[in-house]
Amino acid sequence: MTTLAMLLLASGTAQAMQRPQIPPMSDAEIRADLKDGEEIESRVDGDMNGDGDVDTAWIVRGEDSRSLHVSFAARGEYDLSHDPAGSVELDPFPLGPAEMTVSKGVLVVKDLTGGTTATAITYRYRGEKGKMKLIGLDATLYSRTYAHDGAGMSWNLLTGDVVATKMKLVGHGENANYDKSAVKRFRRPVRTYYMEDTPDIEEALGMAMKGK
Repeated sequence: MTTLAMLLLASGTAQAMQRPQIPPMSDAEIRADLKDGEEIESRVDGDMNGDGDVDTAWIVRGEDSRSLHVSFAARGEYDLSHDPAGSVELDPFPLGPAEMTVSKGVLVVKDLTGGTTATAITYRYRGEKGKMKLIGLDATLYSRTYAHDGAGMSWNLLTGDVVATKMKLVGHGENANYDKSAVKRFRRPVRTYYMEDTPDIEEALGMAMKGK
């Protein structure tokens, strides 16, 4: 290796080492914007837009409201900060705290809402152009006491592919279960849904069962 190449390599390594890390948002920063009666239900930190910095997603829960928020770590010319990247209202009465993870740059939010008739929902978001983009939406409506039929949907928003499943109740009592063999596959036109544009779950699931 030439002396010039060694100097350039050393310079690049030094610059990488000097790149300051942006710490994740603290709970105190999040709480500073909460209203009376609101609290942090859950949160997760991870790189959600592929820039190597740690971003933060959290759910705020109030007495009759609930919402998901994301902020990206940002590097200004002279400072480090956290910039809002999206938010969306969630069902205000879940059956427990949502589960949030960041896997391979994708924010995955698993939520369970309803009562004896419940809806299990999985949202998948990824950062794009400073905003969170919805790339996947799954939903399953079912009876926790096996009192009626159910329905399921898996929607890949990157390809438009939709899998809709009619869940037929079979058996009784301890032997009750769902037959998920009635599956329909179709494709929706591809369009961009940012976090604020996340479709209503009941409406999306209903349309899926109609093949639309």
